[in-house]
Amino acid sequence: MRNIEEIRRLIPLRFPYLMVDRILEEAPDRVVGLKNVSVNEPFFQGHFPEPLPALMPGTLILEAMAQVAAFLLLAGEAPQGLGYLVGVDKARFRKHVVPGDQLRIEATTSRRRGGLLVADVIATAAGSEVASAQISLLPAKP
Repeated sequence: MRNIEEIRRLIPLRFPYLMVDRILEEAPDRVVGLKNVSVNEPFFQGHFPEPLPALMPGTLILEAMAQVAAFLLLAGEAPQGLGYLVGVDKARFRKHVVPGDQLRIEATTSRRRGGLLVADVIATAAGSEVASAQISLLPAKP
């Protein structure tokens, strides 16, 4: 398990772009992360005006999924790295994500070729699948 400080050492993103609050499980070909969705997130102010419900934008759900997948790419690399998102395929959104939800994001290695990582990623909230995608990442070259 990794806490927020360990996550910040590995992924050089900061508020409001860091979308992973905790890594719950970590294995060479599988990582599970957690994103706590708070009503105080800046994107809720302008995503939909009242009286419509506050919804987490799909692009930010994908960003959280990519950041969890980055752990598969970067965990064995230097203490701080950067994974570039180079592809999103088969993205599907099944349910809304609202303030108070906890996104459980599971990324599993589909394939590796050279530096390229392709991961199958599923996000769930309250036990129901909310999104899935196949995400491709490349490490930054020094």
